[in-house]
Amino acid sequence: MSSQPAPVTFEHLPDGLGIGVAAPRLSWHVPDGRTAQDAYEVELDRAGHLCRTGRTPGTSQVLVPWPGQPLNSRERVSVRVRVWTEGNTEPSAWSEAAAVEAGLLETDDWTAVPVGAATTQDPDSDRRPARVRKDFTLASPVSHARLYVTAHGLYEAEINGRRVGDDTLSPGWTVYGERLRYHTYDVTDHLAHGDNTIGAWLGDGWYRGRIGFDGGHRNLYGTDQSLIAQLEVTHDDGTTTVIATDGSWTAAEGPILFAGLYEGETFDARLHDPRWSTPQHESATDTWTPVATATRDPRTLVAPKGAPVRCTQEIRPVTITTTAEGRHLIDFGQNLVGRLRLTVDGPVGTTITLRHAEVLQDGELATRPLRGATATDTYILDDTGQQSWEPRFTLHGFRYAEVEGWPGDLTDGAIVARVYHTDMRRTGWFECSDPMVNRLHENVVWSMRGNFVDIPTDCPQRDERLGWTGDIQVFAPTASFLYDCAGMLDSWLADVAVEQLPDGTVPWYVPVIPGGPQWTPIQPGAAWGDVATLTPWVLYQRFGDLELLRRHFPTGRAWVDLIERLAGPDRLWDSGYQLGDWLDPIAPPEDPAAGRTDRHLVATAHFAWSARHLEWSARELGYTEVAEQYGRLADEVAEAFRARYVLPDGRMTSDAPTAYSVALVFGLLPDDHRRQFAGNRLAELVLEDDARIATGFVGTPLICDALTDTGHLDVAYRLLTQTECPSWLYPVTMGATTIWERWDSLRPDGTLNPGGMTSFNHYALGAVADWLHRVVAGIDLAAPGYRTLRFRPRPGGGITWAKARHETPYGTAAVSWEQTPTGLNVHVTVPAGCRGVVEVDGRPPFVVGPGEHHLDAGAHDRTAA
Repeated sequence: MSSQPAPVTFEHLPDGLGIGVAAPRLSWHVPDGRTAQDAYEVELDRAGHLCRTGRTPGTSQVLVPWPGQPLNSRERVSVRVRVWTEGNTEPSAWSEAAAVEAGLLETDDWTAVPVGAATTQDPDSDRRPARVRKDFTLASPVSHARLYVTAHGLYEAEINGRRVGDDTLSPGWTVYGERLRYHTYDVTDHLAHGDNTIGAWLGDGWYRGRIGFDGGHRNLYGTDQSLIAQLEVTHDDGTTTVIATDGSWTAAEGPILFAGLYEGETFDARLHDPRWSTPQHESATDTWTPVATATRDPRTLVAPKGAPVRCTQEIRPVTITTTAEGRHLIDFGQNLVGRLRLTVDGPVGTTITLRHAEVLQDGELATRPLRGATATDTYILDDTGQQSWEPRFTLHGFRYAEVEGWPGDLTDGAIVARVYHTDMRRTGWFECSDPMVNRLHENVVWSMRGNFVDIPTDCPQRDERLGWTGDIQVFAPTASFLYDCAGMLDSWLADVAVEQLPDGTVPWYVPVIPGGPQWTPIQPGAAWGDVATLTPWVLYQRFGDLELLRRHFPTGRAWVDLIERLAGPDRLWDSGYQLGDWLDPIAPPEDPAAGRTDRHLVATAHFAWSARHLEWSARELGYTEVAEQYGRLADEVAEAFRARYVLPDGRMTSDAPTAYSVALVFGLLPDDHRRQFAGNRLAELVLEDDARIATGFVGTPLICDALTDTGHLDVAYRLLTQTECPSWLYPVTMGATTIWERWDSLRPDGTLNPGGMTSFNHYALGAVADWLHRVVAGIDLAAPGYRTLRFRPRPGGGITWAKARHETPYGTAAVSWEQTPTGLNVHVTVPAGCRGVVEVDGRPPFVVGPGEHHLDAGAHDRTAA
């Protein structure tokens, strides 16, 4: 058991290198076995100058304000903390030191300009990517060195023949004209006294590659493919050398013949000399010529707020079958997002083609759901013997791969699938006695992994992969339990603010790209635009970050003000284009918005819900008058909703599960009688359809809570455990390993849904996992950041035990329960500095402090374990 706090962390970042905040907030955990913090002391070591806060009374330990002078660009500070806890007059030991180092915080810190190949290319063609490089000499030994780098497009940097970093698809996708991320790397060990070389592979990526549906669009952000890099070297004697991209660099076409996010990558190893990024290199395959330079406003360069995309897992094939034509069909047993790595030996010029798909149809890859994404990689062997290769600038969504042209036998280990996503820290787990429910939960996790690829996308495989606002709005509660996604979503919400129209309209997806007549011009849509109010609130509740809520409050306020204008004095949002309860199971494949619930009922309900969230947010932020303003508005909209959509007998004008679910969960019914009537009617509708799903994107995250909160927990479990189509478990019975876009993406007869949008990896309908965590397992928050937890398991559905664990900002919280012949045994874990409220077996709630607590069935005492 440690006697010292865990090392300090900074903002929501995995480490402090290259932070873009001059006064980063600090977080720490108190030592194991301690209860609550009474005071703390922070020590800053600034190049040998120690500054201590002294004993500071208080319980704050999450996102504590920076205690000293703001950081300067490049400044590195070592931070330690010690704490005083209840019952201890002496402080703990100091935590291990954690380093935070500022990136380039000022615009005049940048001297680098974009550089790329000067060759003329047809901007409407599949262009061949280039590499850029520069030789340089370091006249004295190196003390430390940093590489600050980004690109118009994608990059992978090398110094002296070694890859820099392990991230991929960097710098990711932002609204490039306003926000282009740069990354900071410690490259001290890459450099040598004397001759050195720096170089980078370049790719089109989102910047100028073909992206979007209906044929896609190129050059959305520019036609150049350029590197922006600044290598800063500090020598042992204190002098510095700066190598920045400028006109002295050179460029050449590389062995990548083409790379597209949708299309895949073609690599000719015969054109590759692995020494290309080493000093004084002369190549027989590359002709290096002066670069073309471009311009970039350094005010648009921003440091990351979250982790980059990385490989997080490798998966070997489950089965490999060979066709009569000699092609190999590989099943990896898991629908994933990533790419294949080959280890192969064969005759020079051998061409290996890799095709990818999520499902099979009649024993062949089912590529129709990919639409315009060809998802094909090609590798051409050189004469060097055994070689390994993996694409650099593409990703695919697949479970199956077809390999054509493989020389000889395809042996074990020759091909592995490498899983890629934003490398967020896993924070949530769930398990129960029902294997099918466990598989459902795993499917949710895999769909989140596959779609949290720098931005929260809708699907990872077809020609789309966009940051749909409605999808993440409904999924954010689940996402923020499973992973520490605060930094990533904070960054994406910054782009939502950038893309918000002057009138307050929030786009359907962010970043915005051309979307065809259905999505152009951009129109305000309920549930999608409400990401501006609902998601910042979820993140504040889950991570306790009030400043995140403050940053995004203006975006949400502008959104609600727009809807208030559109609704007018009657407070009914009953105009404009709406998606309603998107993908209601009865909606025809060609019209996913044609559900059974009135679209304007859905819109007005969300108007009220967003106004209410603005009230809550304003109160938390101390904006008392603003809170009162939006509280009144929310009341007015709720009253208008009832007058229009609730009939005198209590039924709703749309007598459909989603209508009752939004009315109940959004608090639009004013009294217990009407709430109970709505809950009873909702349960009747569910049972009339034998507990098959009858909701889409809007109703699905709400229906189990609506049933549970009105006394119909048994019906909610009937929904959860239904296996007939449509249901959550139907895809599990069909072998699904991710969440599907449509309830019947694969029909019971094994045929594909004929709709034009049929993804097998789409997390939105997996939002039910939040209910699994809170209700089935019974772990929830009662105060922002989980400072107070609520433990309330509600067994049912034949499930005899369940457990969940969550890494809160304060430490590990957990619950487990088991049905026994005498009742329910419950075990809870409360992090230090927190408290838990336990509600079981109908007993009055009771409060427990930090530590382990066990409640035996049939016993009225509580024992600490």
